[in-house]
Amino acid sequence: MTHFLPKGFRFAGVTCGIKTRAGAKDLTLIVSESPAVAAGVYTQNQVVAAPVVLCRSRTPMNTARAIVVNSGNANACTGTQGDADALRMCDLVAEGCSKSLADQVAADQVLVMSTGVIGRLMPMSKVEAGIRQASEALAVGEPAFLDASDGILTTDAGRKVTSRSCAVAGREIHIAGMAKGAGMIGPNMATMLCCILTDALLTAEQSQRMLTAAANKSFNNISVEGHTSTNDTMVLMANGAAGGGALTGAEEAAFAEHLEAMCIELAKQIPADGEGATHLIEISVTGAQTETDARTISKEVANSNLVKSAVFGGDPNWGRIVSAAGYAGVPIETKRLDLQINGIPLFKSGEPIAFDAKTASRSIKENHTTLIELNVGSGTGACKHWTSDLTLDYVRFNSEYTT
Repeated sequence: MTHFLPKGFRFAGVTCGIKTRAGAKDLTLIVSESPAVAAGVYTQNQVVAAPVVLCRSRTPMNTARAIVVNSGNANACTGTQGDADALRMCDLVAEGCSKSLADQVAADQVLVMSTGVIGRLMPMSKVEAGIRQASEALAVGEPAFLDASDGILTTDAGRKVTSRSCAVAGREIHIAGMAKGAGMIGPNMATMLCCILTDALLTAEQSQRMLTAAANKSFNNISVEGHTSTNDTMVLMANGAAGGGALTGAEEAAFAEHLEAMCIELAKQIPADGEGATHLIEISVTGAQTETDARTISKEVANSNLVKSAVFGGDPNWGRIVSAAGYAGVPIETKRLDLQINGIPLFKSGEPIAFDAKTASRSIKENHTTLIELNVGSGTGACKHWTSDLTLDYVRFNSEYTT
């Protein structure tokens, strides 16, 4: 697949030995050839990693030049040394990129992301070597972009990337994104990192507003086990290299639509790749009094281990789903409750209806995606949430994986 990469960005993904797996890429560098607007959305956990503290203090900003990402070490719960290490990474990127670009890059123009094991100090000798190597390897084009997308992964089965080419305001604009995440996934945000890059010209205020809105329709609507991590970071960089003026009115709305669709596509790849997962589960709730109520219900169903286990076993157990909606703590109209799984009606107007259990079970087992459609009343509130099933492999993996 050929990706539509935005103009004016260079990429690198290298191996520097942070990960224990031989040859695994574990350091990524993304650089804008000119100052870019940057916005960020971060974990809602009160315990946050040093890179999150750093990025929060710098975004939104108008002069971003680079994002450096390491995988294999979260730099979380590492105290003042962790803060110093994150700042040191910025210094090293600024030094390396100034040489590679033959242009002055300042340390405060750099953003940092880290992911991996919590509570261990960064192996800075390896990180320093990796940043120098990545600075020298910076390149344009798809191979470099894919190397960078590999360098941010931890327990992921594979890379998570997408892109868009869209005509906005009479010019061609490109948006590309890479993400990681397979476990510790629970809104708001999760052990997930995401970099969205575009050559559109945006203001800092536009970028922050649109990124927050897109996150609330995508990455804040996914879960694997409902565990919100310390490192969740999503950053949008816009460098204006496509030309033209800042987007306004209908132009901004068109760009925001593309951004949201791309974020949903990336977000769905995370629970689809949930540790040990065999199914992506999409919960679509309608008829709630408000969108917030629909979000609460969809999240409750998504985080139900009984629902997730039923999908793993191919069991169309509608009772687990409607009961999860009932204990979500928001108003529902029980006499209007309707439920379908993969288009097969199981429950109508608050009452069970006859269905072929074998057909419903086969539908779940034979399709990677299980669609749960739940109507809870006559309201206009609606929300979609994506999660994974709960499998024996998930339990086994997380009992053996050091966190």
